[in-house]
Amino acid sequence: MRPVLLVDVDGPLNPYAAKPHRRPQGYRTHRLTTPRWEAAERRRLSEWGLPLKAVKPLRVWLNPGHGPALAALPFDLVWATTWEEEANAFLAPLLGLPTLPFLSWPQPRPQREDGVFWKTPEIVAWARGRPFAWVDDQITEADRGWVHAHHQGRALLHRIDPKVGMTAADFARLRDWASLT
Repeated sequence: MRPVLLVDVDGPLNPYAAKPHRRPQGYRTHRLTTPRWEAAERRRLSEWGLPLKAVKPLRVWLNPGHGPALAALPFDLVWATTWEEEANAFLAPLLGLPTLPFLSWPQPRPQREDGVFWKTPEIVAWARGRPFAWVDDQITEADRGWVHAHHQGRALLHRIDPKVGMTAADFARLRDWASLT
């Protein structure tokens, strides 16, 4: 059985924390208005007491080479992003990826006080002992410790710098780890 690669979008594939007006090299700018984004923006305007107006699209930077690079890895790919099913509708076509399985997250997001990212227990529960690698910009040592204590299979929690996005070194690390399974 191949390991799973759980892919977050914002940070690993969309380096949202890069300098705001300087698109990283190799990336293309996309302006997307997803139903989830539009609803969140309307909710935000309403909560602030601002008049409802046209929602400004979300700026997303994507590197078109990342889709083929992800598909070439020896993993079963799964979206592990708050984009959920919208990753398939809006991002997969831009990256040249097929429709992928995705994790659905609880609403509201669980609040944790132990330093563990709210996605971590959800991912471990979903994996059910299956070997997995996970790329996300929110991963910390607390998450690695939690997974080590609660997951029966092999796991690689690989943090991606949200100012840079995934690099050739990140893809090499994933390939190397998968070759050990």
